[in-house]
Parts: sequence; C-alpha cells; structure tokens
Amino acid sequence: MSEVAILTTSAGEMILEFWPDVAPGHVENFKQLANQGFYDGTCFHRVIKGFMIQGGDPLTKDDSKQRAWGTGGPGHQIKAEFNDKAHTRGVLSMARSQDPNSAGSQFFICHGDPRFLDRQYTAFGKLIKGDDVLEKIGTTPTVPGDRPVTKQTLISVKIVPADSVK
Repeated sequence: MSEVAILTTSAGEMILEFWPDVAPGHVENFKQLANQGFYDGTCFHRVIKGFMIQGGDPLTKDDSKQRAWGTGGPGHQIKAEFNDKAHTRGVLSMARSQDPNSAGSQFFICHGDPRFLDRQYTAFGKLIKGDDVLEKIGTTPTVPGDRPVTKQTLISVKIVPADSVK
C-alpha cells in the first residue's frame, strides 16, 4: 500500500509522495520519525527563495536554541541512497553535513531546480499538492542565516494511505 505525508504548516497543507523504489531507507526513516511525532512543532529554519525550504531539526521547537538551529537530529544517521531523481521544484530530499552518510531527520523541499544537488543528496519524494504553500514559505522574508522573519511552523506530519487524499 502506497502512503503519502500530509505536512500541516502555519502556511497551509502540503502533500508529499514517496519514492521507496530509489530510497527505501530514507522513506522508512522519514515515516518512522513522522509516526513518532518527531517533526510536530518543528519549523522550517532555513529558507532560500528559488532554492529550498529546510526543516526537520528538533531544536527548532525551542526558540532559546536558535543559535543551534540546523544542527539537531534524531540521534541516528542513515546511509546515502543517491539516485537518478532530479532535484527540481517540489522534490523532497535529505539534508546532511559534509559526510554523505550523515542524514538524520533534516529534510528540504526544493523551491527551485537545484540540479547541482543531483546524485549528491538523497531525493526520496515529491510534492503532489500544496505548491501554493511551498511558494508562501519559499518567498517569506528572511534575515541573515536564511532564517524566516516570521516562524514557519511544521504543525504536524501525518502518514496516510495515498488513496485517502485523492
């Protein structure tokens, strides 16, 4: 049974499909974290218009930890699953450090077509509904460090059967 993720954000709802055929470990990791409520209450802490919106850092639940935003994770890392899926608008991919096998919980959704990321970051899904929400978050004003002026909250991530959202 195919599943999708419903991301309820302060800017509206986005629905993402998964690509388990090319990145099964990343899809499973994201679903497990979502089902545990890991992403609920986090925010998109890094927004670069025409490039991507990044979220999934548990430290973003605490405004007093803003200096460390972008460094948090789930306490585990997953192996890279580089594939031939292009990084184009709406593609869901995992953020990581310099180490290709350092992805944990932080993810990004492409706001542009950053094809230079192809085969260097693991793409594992795509936005199928809510491009207007991606646009709202992707064009929100930011301060240095690509931090949105107005907090862009990820209220919840729910994993549901794909045929329940058609």
